[in-house]
Amino acid sequence: MTTIQVPKAELDRYKIDQGRSILDLSQEHPVMLVFLRHLGCVFCREALRDISSQKQEIEGKGVKLVLIHMEADEVASGMLARYGLDEVWHLADPDCELYRQFGLTKGSISQLFGLRTLVRGVQQGVTFQQFGGSSLGDSFQMPGVFIVEKGHVVAEYIHRTVSDRPDYFDLAACCTI
Repeated sequence: MTTIQVPKAELDRYKIDQGRSILDLSQEHPVMLVFLRHLGCVFCREALRDISSQKQEIEGKGVKLVLIHMEADEVASGMLARYGLDEVWHLADPDCELYRQFGLTKGSISQLFGLRTLVRGVQQGVTFQQFGGSSLGDSFQMPGVFIVEKGHVVAEYIHRTVSDRPDYFDLAACCTI
């Protein structure tokens, strides 16, 4: 069970699909909110690859994906299209207000630059040729994933380090319709 309590007024404040809010969408079906790091981050790109490869299975569970990012919509749209996620709902939160509502904080030095993170970063950069991404947003912001159903957070994955790799499909399985 989750420990996060986000006020419904906050969920209602953020609009995604044709002016509908996260709260409205969560009344119809579970919503997976994926809070991304800056889009230049090698681990953010890894997350986009993972989500892209699991998208069909996640949506097959009746869960709708919403990607939260810090960049302008035009910048994010281009990046999402590179990963085949151009049809996925996304929401710009440049001031990280929604990140804070969900308890996502700025990372510590060990969360951002610990040995495990550095090793995984090099592996990802070399394997997928993803070095050189510029910081588009707050490079200290920690990511996280939350399932919201009927206005309540029913599952969460809060990264301990930026290199953590959640299983999005397993999170979606919490609320099979």
